[in-house]
Amino acid sequence: MLTNELLNTSIPRLQLQDTVAKALQLINDLRITHLPVIAGEKFAGLISEDTLMEADENATIESLQESLLQRAVADNEHFLSAVNFCNKYESSIVPVVNEDNELNGVITATELLKLLGNFTGCDSIGGIIVLEMERNQFAISEISRIAESNDATILHLNTIINPETGILNVTIHLNKKDLSSIVATFERYQYNIVGYFGNERFENEINSNFRHLMNYLDI
Repeated sequence: MLTNELLNTSIPRLQLQDTVAKALQLINDLRITHLPVIAGEKFAGLISEDTLMEADENATIESLQESLLQRAVADNEHFLSAVNFCNKYESSIVPVVNEDNELNGVITATELLKLLGNFTGCDSIGGIIVLEMERNQFAISEISRIAESNDATILHLNTIINPETGILNVTIHLNKKDLSSIVATFERYQYNIVGYFGNERFENEINSNFRHLMNYLDI
């Protein structure tokens, strides 16, 4: 989905001539961290609540122009660019501009969170397995084959690299909640399992061996 399909047009735009007091009132009423500022028809930047709190309430936004965050996403970008904007600039709104740098509207973090949940399959029933491995060990074809060999389908797969260690963290969302056989297969192929989340708790090899030992002693 593109950013231009997610626009919220109810968030007001500040003009450079507006006062700090007006901007603070809007931010308080809307419960957001930033507001978009325009100069004529052009996007001038975002102004933050922190910047406004430090300014004279009678001052104009124009006097704070150097403090504006002059960043936005294009109207033809994938919505994940907007998610990245929120994370990078810690903003609850994302300005969307056209090729002429005119403000089309904004996307709220709330809307992005809902869309991200649907995108990652959070609304689908299933279990989650988290693996850890070296980057050169990652093979999506093998991970998929292991899942399919246990009659499971991967609904979503996400990878994150630890910047300090370079280790790859792989999160797999599957359409099955009973993960016991899938976890066992990953372990058999010597994958490092960080965690798993499903309906039924999987008994690892140590617990299984302990149970067998107790049964033997009972005999």
